[in-house]
Amino acid sequence: MKDCYGRNIDYLRISITDKCNLRCRYCMPENGISLLNHAHILRYEEIYLFLKAAVKNGIKKVRITGGEPLTRRGIVDFVSMVRSFDKIEDIAITTNGILLPDMAKKLKNAGLDRINISLDTLDSEKYFYITRGGSLKDALLAIDKASEYFPVKINSVLIKNFNENEFDDFVLLAMKYNMQVRFIEKMPVGYGAVHFDEEYVSCEELLKKAEKISSGEPFNDGVATVYPLRKDRAAIGFITPLSHKFCTGCNKIRLTSDGKVKTCLFSQNEYDIKPYINSEEEMDKFYREIIAKKEEQHFINNKNQNQWIQNRDMNKIGG
Repeated sequence: MKDCYGRNIDYLRISITDKCNLRCRYCMPENGISLLNHAHILRYEEIYLFLKAAVKNGIKKVRITGGEPLTRRGIVDFVSMVRSFDKIEDIAITTNGILLPDMAKKLKNAGLDRINISLDTLDSEKYFYITRGGSLKDALLAIDKASEYFPVKINSVLIKNFNENEFDDFVLLAMKYNMQVRFIEKMPVGYGAVHFDEEYVSCEELLKKAEKISSGEPFNDGVATVYPLRKDRAAIGFITPLSHKFCTGCNKIRLTSDGKVKTCLFSQNEYDIKPYINSEEEMDKFYREIIAKKEEQHFINNKNQNQWIQNRDMNKIGG
């Protein structure tokens, strides 16, 4: 299904929980955040009804997010539920990996295709600092285990004066595991906007380094610009929502864990699915209406717009 600007909307990100077992400094304050009441979190059956309308109208790719999605009970069965749609071609999860070693095989058997693991540093002390208590050893174990069953990508949020100097180490990691490491520009969403001016750095300098070591022409992988490191999957990618907007190619919508659809990550607009969950016909109509409302572009580069500081943290929107 195309939106009003001719973009084919075929990618749905589903947040199944706002809970997380880490407290990353760019995501939430030290004391944590107020979690949603359990009664307000969508049941899997309710997500299924929305997903049914989405697939009917062209969704082919699903990514499961949180919070930390592996903390929610029934996640393996939910993956099986998503896999039951024949038209869905790709199912992925974004996770910090802490719970992954015990779940990787089960997720594979349930039909999961790919995994993205969030990892912002390869220095154990800095990892402990940025996650407020996490263990780098656990994260690396997750990469080991996931690599046995899945193509793995690493997501690393680029933070000024924190991890820009680890580029070479991440290149070695990509080569070791034959995978793609992607640097993501920090975004002013929720708590992430609080220290944004001090912590934001564009990917420009790292892009120049990638150009020098690339083994071939860069290519697009979704919203990432990717530089191959050798003939197979090893690569360095960059996601640049601020320095190089990619709104013209945006093909996604998001479903939050409490049942709101966001047609743009950076928009205040949200559309509640709950009034429609008892009628497939009404849900289908609702879905078509919200796609028609998808924004042409974001305005986060302009602080004068009423979208600079979001009313939700990323753990509630879905990372």
